[in-house]
Amino acid sequence: MATKSLPDQTEEPRERRGRRSGGGITLRDVAKLAGVAPITASRALNTPDAVSPEVLRKVKDAVERTGYVPNMLAGGLASSKSRLVAAVVPTIAGPVFLEMVQSLTEALAERGYQLMLGQSGYRDSREDALLEAIIGRRPDGVVLTGIMRSADGRRRLLASGIPVVETWDLTPTPIDMLVGFSHEKIGAAVADFLHRRGKRCVASINGNDERAIRRHQAFSDAAMSLGMCHEDQSAVPGVVVPAPTTLGSGRSALRELLERQPAVDAVFCSSDLIALGVLTEAQASGIKVPEQLAVIGFGDLSFARDLHPALTTVRIDGTSIGRKAAQFIISRADGQAVLDPIHDIGFSIVERDSA
Repeated sequence: MATKSLPDQTEEPRERRGRRSGGGITLRDVAKLAGVAPITASRALNTPDAVSPEVLRKVKDAVERTGYVPNMLAGGLASSKSRLVAAVVPTIAGPVFLEMVQSLTEALAERGYQLMLGQSGYRDSREDALLEAIIGRRPDGVVLTGIMRSADGRRRLLASGIPVVETWDLTPTPIDMLVGFSHEKIGAAVADFLHRRGKRCVASINGNDERAIRRHQAFSDAAMSLGMCHEDQSAVPGVVVPAPTTLGSGRSALRELLERQPAVDAVFCSSDLIALGVLTEAQASGIKVPEQLAVIGFGDLSFARDLHPALTTVRIDGTSIGRKAAQFIISRADGQAVLDPIHDIGFSIVERDSA
């Protein structure tokens, strides 16, 4: 009786062995499936405008069918470009930076770059550690939120030669390039705004981050010079809350402020979230806004215009910051000189019902 041999159960299928020994799908596999040369497939993936729509469609279809992911490290080594830009923000919990991040992402994607986002917190030590990890990966650019104040971080960025754009601040001595605005001018402008509307006993509620503290100091100095405080005060009263700020911290801060200074008739808040908390607490306490208490926020977040009363706030054009930062990085990555590396986008006070 003839016997039928069974296949070796330990033997792997030929296709699986080939995939494992070959290291996965390659660009050559994609090109073969698309019916084009490997160099043409590479152009379709890296510079799609350089190929015809039909070729681009074939290559994209092959990529989708195979699940191919380009080896960006190998491509970066060959071209000295990683096609990555790293952005560092203090927090992703607060929405004030989201407009800039969205704009930066879109502007970079239009030119074939991807954004890598890092969260530094509000402590310099975390920022230094994050920057060390970023520099080690050699992105084509780094976008920082705020001015780099760590001497060690500044030295490492300078030594790396990576294009750097500092944002959301202003200084005559940036590391490389800068897109921002003056926090001191904002504080003074808000004080003048409230003074012209008859407010004479002002205060502030601020997050404990360095930029918010500087806005408060400028606000206080300007208000003092305009006589917007009691004669026995040496500075405008303020309450400091942890950053990132929240609605709840705004509510508790207003209660604390009014216990100390019940005559306060205007509050400048370092974020729209604090201002939302102030408006909520004022309503719960029967305080009329703006008749008894004017409220000004910072950021002009999407909800500001829809509050009741609608929130007066300081508007920062995050879209312009993101697009200009992307433009700076791409120009430098392409070997072009940036003739005006410091760009002041300014700010505006959006007047609504709360003030």
